[in-house]
Amino acid sequence: MLTSLLKIHLIDGESMKILVAVKRVIDYNVKVRVKADNTDVDLANVKMAMNPFCEIAVEEAVRLKEKGVATEIVVVSIGPKVAQEQIRTSLALGADRGILVETEEKLESLTVAKILKAIVDKEQPQLVILGKQSIDNDNNQTGQMLGALTGMAQGTFASEVVVEGDKVNVTREIDSGLRTVGLTLPAIVTSDLRLNEPRYASLPNIMKAKRKPLEVVTTSDLGVEVKSTQTLVKVTPPAERSAGIKVASVDELVEKLKNEAKVL
Repeated sequence: MLTSLLKIHLIDGESMKILVAVKRVIDYNVKVRVKADNTDVDLANVKMAMNPFCEIAVEEAVRLKEKGVATEIVVVSIGPKVAQEQIRTSLALGADRGILVETEEKLESLTVAKILKAIVDKEQPQLVILGKQSIDNDNNQTGQMLGALTGMAQGTFASEVVVEGDKVNVTREIDSGLRTVGLTLPAIVTSDLRLNEPRYASLPNIMKAKRKPLEVVTTSDLGVEVKSTQTLVKVTPPAERSAGIKVASVDELVEKLKNEAKVL
């Protein structure tokens, strides 16, 4: 990951509770395989990890706490029991406590946002940090949907966040340069790739994380109905690229681009 172009600064030393959402996904170093019947991605014996954008969100929350501007970091994940592993990783990185919303269901972005809204209502954080998207579904929807459901101000793809009292200015990267929007706390921020470089958890912190509180709840406990509005029809791997060829002249290249590739 690259050196930070996106930083969050807090002014006046005000403390706050930060809620960070993390997701369990296939490790980004793993080559994804599709099931033989094309019904889904094959997760059997596959290494799982925390979504990289979520790692960045956790790291930023920890940095805010280290600066003395946050008093508590709560990490929430939604998924099967094994998702506790990603929460424990977050605790080892510096978060204070975790919440697992345990479910075996395949969740859509809107359902995830509704679950997170229930957690926000319960925890009342001043700042919510999410990764801008997950590397499995790649939807880039949950942060925006959570903002709509909670009515909280939101800053997505932020390049800088400056908090002054109950106000926050979020500078975001756009096609034509930078845009700064003024928001009122509580607010939601989604982290981009260049926000920071996540640290590695030390062995002592990994051991301490085992003793930190981790609450397990269900969607029923939160009063959220899990209902799918989409049907997965088929999953297929991308077509394999054919081998390249060498041409002897520019004329031959033009001929092949025109008659074979049909791009001219």
